[in-house]
Amino acid sequence: MEMNNFKVEIISTEIIKPSSPTPSENLQLKLSLLDQFAPSSYTPLLFFYTTDQLSGGDDHREWCRKLKKSLGETLSRFYLLAGTLVEAYLVECNDEGVAFSEARISGRLSEVMENPHDVVSLHRLLPFKPDAVLERDCILAVRYNVFECGGVVIALCITHKIVDGSSVAMFTKAWAATCRGDDENPVVPTFDTAELFPPMEIHGGNKRQSRMDKIVTRRFIFNKSNLAALKKQANSDALFLNQRPPSRVESVSGFLWNRFIALSHKKPPTKAKRFAVIQAVNLRNRTNPPMPPHSFGNIWWFATANVPTDEEQDFPSLVGKIRNAIEDIDSDYIRTLQDAEKSMREKMKMARMVYSGEVEMLSFTSWCYFPLYEADFGWGKPMWVCSPGRPYKNVVLLVNTSDGEGVEAWVNLEENDMAIFETDSQLLSFASLP
Repeated sequence: MEMNNFKVEIISTEIIKPSSPTPSENLQLKLSLLDQFAPSSYTPLLFFYTTDQLSGGDDHREWCRKLKKSLGETLSRFYLLAGTLVEAYLVECNDEGVAFSEARISGRLSEVMENPHDVVSLHRLLPFKPDAVLERDCILAVRYNVFECGGVVIALCITHKIVDGSSVAMFTKAWAATCRGDDENPVVPTFDTAELFPPMEIHGGNKRQSRMDKIVTRRFIFNKSNLAALKKQANSDALFLNQRPPSRVESVSGFLWNRFIALSHKKPPTKAKRFAVIQAVNLRNRTNPPMPPHSFGNIWWFATANVPTDEEQDFPSLVGKIRNAIEDIDSDYIRTLQDAEKSMREKMKMARMVYSGEVEMLSFTSWCYFPLYEADFGWGKPMWVCSPGRPYKNVVLLVNTSDGEGVEAWVNLEENDMAIFETDSQLLSFASLP
């Protein structure tokens, strides 16, 4: 049942500025080459806190005050987020601030949590639609949603042009720590990725594109027992002899790729010659020497694996191809990314093959190792964290289940493709649709 008929009443909106001004030497910050290659869309993020975690509606005014105060304090360290994206390679750290709105929502929080596929409703809790094109080059916006039952959702929209999943998790964890008064070891991010990956000074190009395709999002849950069975099936002795067994991310990615290939074979023949998969890879610990732990920005690259469309591929072999592609992203490979023109040619070559129909692509991003469930603002860890919907087809986001023992796969496909995919019997033998 869809719940998008609930009422949203905006109570207040204000701009939260950093509690201390950005140092004069940091007023302009160049983004990195990897930032320039990042998608031109906003990342949505929702943190759910139930009534049982909170002590009553009378405290919401005070909690909102603490959230705004701690946000200003956190922005003094994450000053980049309070600035303005003025070029595809440049942010003015002008302390313009972050829009913070407060909303009252009719109905109960549980009604939304029990309908995770109702992406329209989830998006109504955000400060704006994540595929919006805004007049102001907004970097971050926040909304504090209070339901009639007393439950709360803290919602963020943050531009992917400036942050990746690791950076989002870093910021939210730091903000939560400040809000609950845990400032013994405050996180201080570093913004020097452009020194390692110099940008191309291309003027303009920072505009976002609205969604073009009719995208349907579904959340498939791999629980602890099904995940163990899937990993066991993926662990082929011939492929992984004397190696560590497949991880849960490798197993789920390989399995979903296998079912995506099966989907493609059920559709009318295409001119595609290869099925490809790209997996976003965090580069922070892969450079030599490793980057500082609090390096902020888009610090990832895509590992690419592909197979011919006319050859049958079993599940373990696809897992092995994904692992090999990820392992190829080593310190030597990362050094080649510092050549901007070469990196651009590589990215454009893949894009041309996808757009021409020569390659059918499925993209994966995993947030399973990010501390999203550590966002304790003072009333406990969230009961659920989600990032619903992406404005692109054939994209999969993997995140932990709330118990930390399973994996949620948020799959974005075109409407006709999803109608076939979500009824796949092999898929549903390991994953459930809540």
